[in-house]
Amino acid sequence: MKDFNKPPFKQKAVAIGFTLGVHIVAVVGLLYLGMSKPPEPPKKITTVLVKPEDLKPVTREVTEFDETAHENVAEHITQTAEPSVEPAPEIPTAAPPKPAEPPKADPQIAAQQALAAAKAQQLAEQKAADNAKRAQEQAKAAEAAKLKAQQEAKADAAKAKADATAKANADAAKRKADADAKAKAEKIRADALRKAEADKAKATATAKANADAKAKANAEAAKRKADADAKAKANADAAKRKADADAKAKANADAAKRKADADAKAKANAEAAKRKADADAKAKANAEAAKRKADADAKAKANAEAAKLKADADAKAKADAKAKADAEARERAAEEAKASSAKKAAEEAAQKKAEAKKIASTAKRDFENRIKRAWDTPSDSAGKTATARVTLTESGSVRSVIVNSSDPDMKASIEAAIRAAAPYPMPSDPDAKREAQSFTSTFKSSR
Repeated sequence: MKDFNKPPFKQKAVAIGFTLGVHIVAVVGLLYLGMSKPPEPPKKITTVLVKPEDLKPVTREVTEFDETAHENVAEHITQTAEPSVEPAPEIPTAAPPKPAEPPKADPQIAAQQALAAAKAQQLAEQKAADNAKRAQEQAKAAEAAKLKAQQEAKADAAKAKADATAKANADAAKRKADADAKAKAEKIRADALRKAEADKAKATATAKANADAKAKANAEAAKRKADADAKAKANADAAKRKADADAKAKANADAAKRKADADAKAKANAEAAKRKADADAKAKANAEAAKRKADADAKAKANAEAAKLKADADAKAKADAKAKADAEARERAAEEAKASSAKKAAEEAAQKKAEAKKIASTAKRDFENRIKRAWDTPSDSAGKTATARVTLTESGSVRSVIVNSSDPDMKASIEAAIRAAAPYPMPSDPDAKREAQSFTSTFKSSR
């Protein structure tokens, strides 16, 4: 039984080994039969008639076997060397005696011997016939073994051929499966490449939108920060003005207090002078006159100091107001200059972007005209349309082409025209070059 668990090449090796083993056994058997000695033909038995009187009387030993020992052993004894005949020593003998008269042979014993000889001949003939029959049977068995070996060899060859056919079919199926898997892998790789290009374009658009949003957020944050700084500055100015007013009020209060102290001191002096005036009216009058003069001088001096303090406060407030006004004017000028610079930069960027888009649009139009000049419109495609999405490298080579069309000939011809028209002349401006690296074009057949 075929072992399906083993690989085909191992099964084939086992089958070939088995076939070779059978052939080797058959060849060895045939060689053995061919090289072995053929059965000896039956020996010819010669009957010699002797006179009974020439035979010595022999007493036959009665055994349970009909064959004699010399008949059984003779076939198995092979003489390997000629017996050496040595000369008999000469022995002096006397004159030979007169031979005795031989005894007369017994007719019964002679008849028995003749019967035994005939029986031995019959047994030898029977044995030769058996040997010939056995040799014929062995030859038939060898022929049958040879025929069987040939049949088995044919069966093994047919089996090996079937195994080879099955292996060839399996190899063909495997090659077909490999080709299908390779085609499927190529398709998956192309789909992955197209998806990667789409994802890259989408990521570029998303990154651009995020950058615009981030720039806008930064501008708004800067504006909010400027507003907060202006508000904080206004609050600081208000606090400063309040502090100046408080300082001025405190100075006025200090002047009033000094005045009250002076009044109290004058009153005390007046009372002392009055008490002294009781003792000395004239001295009091003089003292009062002097006191009034002193009071007048002190009052004038206090008023002068108060006026001076007020003038100093007014001058300081005026200087602070002027410094504040100057600082605010400088800040407004700086902000106006900054806003003007930002506006100018934005206008320049917008103008540059518009110019880049214009250059890129012109380049894309040139690309489309170049592709349409190289386009070999398929026959029988009149009225059919197709859309092509093309992505280029910075040098103008084709990076990817995606053609959407229901007609495969039209799709193939457009893709071939796009690749044949490459490389495309790219604009020198970096923004325009980046803008012109991807474009979408519509094709309509007029045939």
